[in-house]
Amino acid sequence: MSSVARAAGVHRSLNHRHGDLHAAVLARASEPPPGATVGTQVSRQSLLADVANLTARNSRLSAHITRLERRLSEALGQAAWEASGLGAPADIETLTRQVTELEQQILDAELDERDEDLTAARAANRELTAQLNRARSETNSHSP
Repeated sequence: MSSVARAAGVHRSLNHRHGDLHAAVLARASEPPPGATVGTQVSRQSLLADVANLTARNSRLSAHITRLERRLSEALGQAAWEASGLGAPADIETLTRQVTELEQQILDAELDERDEDLTAARAANRELTAQLNRARSETNSHSP
C-alpha cells in the first residue's frame, strides 16, 4: 500500500478510504510480476497460510515448553527434598491403606454398638410386653 501511494504521489490513507482502490491494489499484489514464471511465484495467500501455521506451531511449542519446565521443576524439587535429608515423603499407599483399615474398624465398632442397642431394645420390649400380658391376665382372672 505504501509503495503504491508513493508512486502515485498521494497519502496512503487514500488507498484505505476507497474500498475499490484498496481491493485493486491487493489483487494486483497477489498477481505474479510480469515475466515471472508462475511455478516459482509465491502467492500472498500461501504466505498468509504459512504465517498462520507457524504461529500455531509456535503456540503449541510454547505450551509444550511450559509443561516440560513445570515437570522439570517438580522433579528437581523432589530430588532436592530427598537429597536434603529432611526425610523421605510419606508412603501414600501405606497411609491410604491404614486410613481404610481404621475407617473399617470405626464402622465395625459402630455396628457392634448398634447391635447391642438393638438387642437391649428388643429385650426391654419383650419384658414390657410380658408385664403388659401378665397385667391383662390378672385383670381378666379377677373379673366375674
